Amino acid sequence: MTETKLHIIGGGLAGSEAAWQAANAGIQVILHEMRPVEKTEAHQTEGLAELVCSNSFRSDDYEFNAVGLLHEEMRRCNSLIMAAAEKAKVPAGSALAVDRHVFSDEVTAALEAHPNITIKREAIDGLPPSDWENVIIATGPLTHSGLAQAIIELTGEGQLAFFDAIAPIVDKDSINFDIAWFQSRYDKIGPGGNGKDYINCPMNREQYEAFINALIEGDKTEFKDWEKDTPYFEGCLPIEVMAERGLDTLRFGPMKPVGLIDPNTGKQAHAVVQLRQDNKLGTLYNIVGFQTKLKYGAQADVFRMIPGLEDAQFARLGGIHRNTFINSPRLLDESLRLKAQPRLRFAGQVTGCEGYVESASVGLIAGRFAAADMQGQSLSLPPVETALGALLNHITGGAESETFQPMNINFGLFPPIPPIITDNGKKKKVKGKDRKKAMSDKALAALEIWLAENDIDAKKQTA
Repeated sequence: MTETKLHIIGGGLAGSEAAWQAANAGIQVILHEMRPVEKTEAHQTEGLAELVCSNSFRSDDYEFNAVGLLHEEMRRCNSLIMAAAEKAKVPAGSALAVDRHVFSDEVTAALEAHPNITIKREAIDGLPPSDWENVIIATGPLTHSGLAQAIIELTGEGQLAFFDAIAPIVDKDSINFDIAWFQSRYDKIGPGGNGKDYINCPMNREQYEAFINALIEGDKTEFKDWEKDTPYFEGCLPIEVMAERGLDTLRFGPMKPVGLIDPNTGKQAHAVVQLRQDNKLGTLYNIVGFQTKLKYGAQADVFRMIPGLEDAQFARLGGIHRNTFINSPRLLDESLRLKAQPRLRFAGQVTGCEGYVESASVGLIAGRFAAADMQGQSLSLPPVETALGALLNHITGGAESETFQPMNINFGLFPPIPPIITDNGKKKKVKGKDRKKAMSDKALAALEIWLAENDIDAKKQTA
C-alpha cells in the first residue's frame, strides 16, 4: 500500500464517490469539504453529497434507458452513491428518487466510518499546494471563486458557466385531494413504487393559459452584471423561461398530460402538474420540472394558481445559482488529468457532465484512475460501449471543444449498433426499443469483461 495520500476537493456526489472508490482500493484519502466553514448559495446542510436540486436520479430502467443503464453499471462497480440511494429511495414511478436527508446521511456516515478516509472541513481557495502530488478536484457547480480563478489562470481558458435552478417543495398535507390524485404516468411501476407514485394537478385550457401568463409576468430574480451573459443549460431551464418560448411549450414538457386520466372527469386534462415524493415519510413533495428564478413572493402566488395547490405550504421555494464547468475536451486527458498539470484530476459536474448520477460516475472513474496510478498499476479505460465509457469519452474528447456544453448520459453517446442481416440477406437497422436493449446488453457484457481484465471485484471490496 502506498503511503502517498490522495487529496479530493469537494464532498458532493463526485467527490464522495471518488473517495469511496480510492479508499476501497487501499489508498489513504483526505476529503476536503468547505461546508460549513464556508456556505454556498444553494446548500442548506453540511452533509456530504447533499442534493440541492431535484431528489430524482431519473429512470432506473437499465434495459431501455441510458440513465438506468448507468445506475446498473455503477452498482456493479460497488458505487457508494447507488448503495445510499437504495437505502433512501422513495416511490417515484419508474424513476429512482430518494429522501435527500436520508441519502446524504448514508453517504456521510459511510465515509466517516471508512478507515482510509479523513474528512477535513476547510476551503481550498486556490490551486492545491505543490506537495499534494495526487489531487481530484470535484467541486461541482459551486466551485470556490478563488479555486475557479486559479484554474482559469493555469489553463488560460475563460470560465464557462450557466444557471441551474431549484424546484420548490410542497407540504403534502396542504394539497387539495378533492382535485389532485395519485398516479404514475401510464401507471408504470418503478423502484419502491406501486404505479401511483406522483400527485397530479389538472388544468383546463383557461387555467393553463392564465398560469402561463402569470409565469411570464411574475417578478423574477435580477442577475448581477457579471452573470447576465451566462446561458442556461437546456436540460434544466427555469419554468418561466420555457413558458416564454411558446404557449404550448410546457404542455409538451413538464406539464404534459399524456398517460394520466383525471378520476374526477374520466378524461385527460389539458395540462398536468406533477409532484414527486421528496422524503421517506412522504410528507414533502417537489413540483417536477418547476425550477424557477421567480422571486419568493411571486412563486407562492403563481404556484397557488395550480388546481389542488390553492393553499399550498412550501417547505422550500425555488431558487437559482450559477453553475460552472471547464472545457474538458480541450483541457483534460483521457483519464481526467489536467494536461497543464497532470497531478490534478477533475471529476463531477465541473467536467461538464450534467446530472447526479453522471457526476457521481465520473467521480467513480476518477477515484479508480487515481488509485491505480498511485499504486503503479495500469487501469484501462472503460469501454466506449458502456455508459461509463461513453460519458468519459464524450467529456474528454468526444465532444467538440469549441461548442462544449454540459451533457446528460444518453444513447447518442454510444457507438451505433450495426444493422442485422435479414433472412433474404438484406441489412436492416435496429431501431426503437430493440436498439436500446441491444445497446444495454452490449454495455453490461463489456463492463463485466472490463472489470475482470482490471481485476476489479466489487464483492471483495469494503462494503
